[in-house]
Amino acid sequence: MSLMGFLRGLWAAFLGMLEMLRGLWTTFRSMFEKPVTYQYPEVKRPVRERFKGRHVLKRYDNGLERCIGCALCAAACPADAIFVEAAENTDEERYSPGDRYASTYEINLLRCIFCGYCEDACPTEAIVLEHQYELSFTNRRDAIYTKELLIVPVPAGGKPTPQNVPVGMYNRAIPEMKDPA
Repeated sequence: MSLMGFLRGLWAAFLGMLEMLRGLWTTFRSMFEKPVTYQYPEVKRPVRERFKGRHVLKRYDNGLERCIGCALCAAACPADAIFVEAAENTDEERYSPGDRYASTYEINLLRCIFCGYCEDACPTEAIVLEHQYELSFTNRRDAIYTKELLIVPVPAGGKPTPQNVPVGMYNRAIPEMKDPA
């Protein structure tokens, strides 16, 4: 063995020892920091404002559903996790302000990647990704959220759907919207 080979091996051993000491220093330094531990499930971890969790279908203040069954959310979904089937509204049986409403609305949360494209595509801001992150399923069927599981309860002062409304009361499917702030 030559002297150069011996020196290269010695240098490699020194660099390895230096990296090991760096790792030990990191461990030693963090021993005296206060640990960040949440006593889950009693204490819930706070989420960021932009967090995208469980989907919900919103309603208007009068109790009508915001979803008009246009299926733009299903078209925008890259995972093909949303299924929307539309039906016609009548004045005797009105679910939404438009001509149509979503008679069937399903989201397969096993497919969903929680990207928020459905939320961006919705013209009436009906589908919203809220901050709830506790989603667990014991079988595949429980992972498919139907309209009944997604829709929020009727707000105070509103009437449940379907509603009986006067003829010609709703002439716009999409209400006047404010510009985003």
